[in-house]
Amino acid sequence: MKARAKPWLLENLRFAYYFLGVVYLAMGVVMLGLEALSLLLRESAWGFLSGAVAGLGLGAWFRKLGDPKHEPGRAEALLSIALIWLLVPALGAIPFWISGGMPYLDALFESMSGFTTTGATALADFSQFGYSLFFWRSLMQWFGGVGFLVLAVALLAHLAVAGRQLFITESTGVQKEPFTPRLRTAALSILKVYAVLTLAAAVCYWIAGVPAFEAVCNALTTLPAAGFSPNPRSFEQYTPLAQWFGTLFMFLGGAGFVLQYRLFFTLDPRPLLKDVELRVYTLIVLVFSVSLAAFLMTHHTQAMNYSWADAFRHAFFNVTSIITTTGYASADFALWVPAAQAILVTAMFVGGCAGSGAGGIKVIRLLVVGAIVRRELIRSLHPQAIITLRLGSKTLGEDVMRSVAAFITLYVALVVAGALLISLLENDFILGLTASAQAVGNIGPGLGEVGPMGSYAGLEPLSKVILIFQMWAGRIELIPVFLLLTPELWKKLRG
Repeated sequence: MKARAKPWLLENLRFAYYFLGVVYLAMGVVMLGLEALSLLLRESAWGFLSGAVAGLGLGAWFRKLGDPKHEPGRAEALLSIALIWLLVPALGAIPFWISGGMPYLDALFESMSGFTTTGATALADFSQFGYSLFFWRSLMQWFGGVGFLVLAVALLAHLAVAGRQLFITESTGVQKEPFTPRLRTAALSILKVYAVLTLAAAVCYWIAGVPAFEAVCNALTTLPAAGFSPNPRSFEQYTPLAQWFGTLFMFLGGAGFVLQYRLFFTLDPRPLLKDVELRVYTLIVLVFSVSLAAFLMTHHTQAMNYSWADAFRHAFFNVTSIITTTGYASADFALWVPAAQAILVTAMFVGGCAGSGAGGIKVIRLLVVGAIVRRELIRSLHPQAIITLRLGSKTLGEDVMRSVAAFITLYVALVVAGALLISLLENDFILGLTASAQAVGNIGPGLGEVGPMGSYAGLEPLSKVILIFQMWAGRIELIPVFLLLTPELWKKLRG
């Protein structure tokens, strides 16, 4: 008698099940620890207990279904990325739902925003959360940043998703290959810098007068370019020194961690000085910040009357926050003049460097687009010219250019579609545009009701669903999500 074949979803996603099982088990253990903390602080522990039971139970089941030795094909790997990044926030939402008193949709919004390091909050009243829930919010973003960095180094680059085959080669010297010892070394280098800078940020915030608990939570959400703060006014109520420290660590969080590893652990500054993306990233931050400072000093309102020192501090802080997609704020820029707001909205479409926790388009993709445009302009004058495009020491292949062009096309399309739908639902174009742009770029604040000191709690349920989808799609670089809509992917999965 012929053995019955396993369903293709069980057969083809064995590695995804195993990996998801391990992650769920780890989350269950963390939630058990936070349950103990909640009991110690006499806060509601039922949410963490329920999350721990679900995480440990489902984790053991998924791990049993999976197989760590199974090597997924391209279709299986891309589907696995999409599913894992959707199912992990679904579990992470349980404490917000049960202990935090949030409707499950709002809890899922908060959790998705956390794990995707977006920083947009559906929490309207910060007094309804205790210390343990605020600490969980920060931990989600720290783990989400680690998860994305490992995903980007180990899998997205190998699969040549959204042009990342260029980024990993440029930053690590590793060619397109499986997760070899050299790639593992690159991932460990990133994690070392990530952890050391997080510790340094916590100490610096505390020295600058930030309360110890808030210093730790803010540090956990600075380096992953995340933006959740336990303070409802973000960085506005902290000292100027704390805000300058925030600017520094946000800037470092948006730079490539592999390059920083070479500086901090090998004391070799040459890779940083030679890296074209880092130089352009620094220049963009400077130009946007100086431009914004000029507007802040020359366009005074009752809500905005800054000295030159205050203007430069707020300009550098908020520009760095938006470009790196961190989402902190040192002032309520929703009250600023439209020209100043326009600078920040434009900065939403930049993003940080490859190999960082930042979201957005990324500086290196903009450089690739610039190189393509320049080539086409030259060809308009010299149609027969053969022009080889280079970026730093790397020659740009047609596969990279196609991938980057596809990514940016999908990115803009998703922002526009979301802006249109949310604007119709909320009857507010500025809110719709900025909410959509921040969600796809994993930035956090928008303008109007969803400004840096506002909340997404009052939006229509369908608007929240759209933003949850955009945050999810933006964090995993869009391609895996849009592939789910193609019949070719499902045909390939079914064999």
